[in-house]
Amino acid sequence: MRIGIVAGEASGDLLGSLLIKALRAKHPQIEFIGIAGPKMLSEGAKTMFPMERLSVSGYNLEVLRRYREIIGMRKKLIAHFSADPPDLFIGVDAPDFNLHLEAALKAKNIPTLHYVSPSIWAWRGERIHKIGASVSRMLTIFPFENALYEKENIPVSYVGHPLADELPMQPDTAAARAQIRMNHPSHVIALLPGSRENELNHHADLFIRAARLIHEQLPEAHFLVPLASRHTRNQFEKAIVRLDAQDVPLTIMFGHSHDAMAAADAALVASGTATLEAALLKCPMVIAYKMSPLTYRIMKRKAYLPYVGLPNILAGEFIVPELLQDDATPRNLAAAVVNLLQQPRLRELMINKFTAMHHSLRQNNAAKLAQAIQPYLTK
Repeated sequence: MRIGIVAGEASGDLLGSLLIKALRAKHPQIEFIGIAGPKMLSEGAKTMFPMERLSVSGYNLEVLRRYREIIGMRKKLIAHFSADPPDLFIGVDAPDFNLHLEAALKAKNIPTLHYVSPSIWAWRGERIHKIGASVSRMLTIFPFENALYEKENIPVSYVGHPLADELPMQPDTAAARAQIRMNHPSHVIALLPGSRENELNHHADLFIRAARLIHEQLPEAHFLVPLASRHTRNQFEKAIVRLDAQDVPLTIMFGHSHDAMAAADAALVASGTATLEAALLKCPMVIAYKMSPLTYRIMKRKAYLPYVGLPNILAGEFIVPELLQDDATPRNLAAAVVNLLQQPRLRELMINKFTAMHHSLRQNNAAKLAQAIQPYLTK
């Protein structure tokens, strides 16, 4: 039995690895092939291309530079799966890449599932028609999403968020600090500037400058910087040298983002899946994001909600500070993080909200995934 699978960035790689693990628990002989990152590879998936080649976003020069390469990868995948059809194809997030691929495969009578709904509830809701033409079933991870698909008669299954099952309700901060040999008594701060190269282009200098200002106010502060790939680690290290910031106490980590967030008193996080991971790890945070001015104008014009961070979207209110685009300055970020560290009551309220969120997303994801996918494995 073969399943085609494509993930496009670190968050998809994590979700894909947990999906593979869940399916292999019931079907040990399943083969997975497509585009996979290190976590999926460690679960036995095979990749035809390096996953990081898909890790671009927005409307910017980086996307245009890679357009031909990305289209070429997709054409080769379509040709491969057409010549040797898998029993099923699963696109893990990466909708701009996967929906087109899924449409082509569905037209060839290959069942297509898409895992993680595009954020049609936040912006570009018109995509639901393309989704309906592309997928045999949508697998959603947030409880409010099913109604959108049911309204359009698109098969859908709510499977919960796998990390809500994987991560403990009460993380062990002391154990996390011991694991990474960080026994610092106070003010451990995680910096998560993003997993994509173009995110680092916007955030590396910004986060380092903010860390310097925080350290000036809180001399005991120490910063943990988990980075998803060797390339992003090199990007960040070059930024440290460029800014002459070797005196700022930064510990760069290769992966281990969950350890960093579990160990931290607070986090500064680029908007994205990492914000939800921080919430599930009960790590108080400040959300920041910068992008190209063109991308920001387009996305802001198309947005339906007043917030962009997943914890705020799930809560339906601003529980986490968001500093975006022109508001995302080193001084503003530093002030917000210091304020969070110095107000225990604010941190407590945030953690309580995160705990309620964790309970709502804990749905025994592995069992629900297996149940939703099983009919497509027996045809």
